[in-house]
Amino acid sequence: MANLHFLFLGLVALSFSVMSMAADQSPLQDFCVANPNGQGTFVNGLACKDPILVQASDFFFSGLHLTGNTSNPVGSKVTAVNVAQIPGLNTLGISLARVDYAPWGINPPHTHPRASEILTVIEGRLEVGFVTSNPQNKLITTILNKGDIFVFPVGLIHFQRNVGDANAIAIAALSSQNPGVITIANSLFGSTPDISSDILVKAFQLDKNVVTNLQSKF
Repeated sequence: MANLHFLFLGLVALSFSVMSMAADQSPLQDFCVANPNGQGTFVNGLACKDPILVQASDFFFSGLHLTGNTSNPVGSKVTAVNVAQIPGLNTLGISLARVDYAPWGINPPHTHPRASEILTVIEGRLEVGFVTSNPQNKLITTILNKGDIFVFPVGLIHFQRNVGDANAIAIAALSSQNPGVITIANSLFGSTPDISSDILVKAFQLDKNVVTNLQSKF
């Protein structure tokens, strides 16, 4: 019985450990405003500004009321608000983004290597989805209307598409000050230098001319 008790406690401790690794580490002080000149104590890869010099502007951003320019091949625009825009987000483990979609525009398949995402539809109607990991590769998808919310687990490939004839807007909250983004098509067909076309031909089971054409587009 005692062994079972210790096993249970061990599993509980492990579960909390795993949960703690699901987002940025907890801060060790009130804040660590990122210092653009790189001087100070480094936390999360960024130097801390002297707390005496911290101002309200270090925690402020204005611009999410502005409509993003969706005149591009995918028909969407992401306006990110992370530690690059708000230095005061450093070590706090959160960030935000506004996503604008033209009619039938998409936020193409991508991943956030360091964050889960919770998306809220502000205007319009979106088709959203993510794909589970190997070997299932199951597509989890649904349609969202104004006020609806959907969660994308950390690291999984996900997407959104405006399925309406008017512009759509969503706000995404992410569990990292710097979630990162890997857009699948751009990464594979637009890398510098190019991934060998022979590798992509085998991976996607495509004709080499098709792969070469895709690489030229990115």
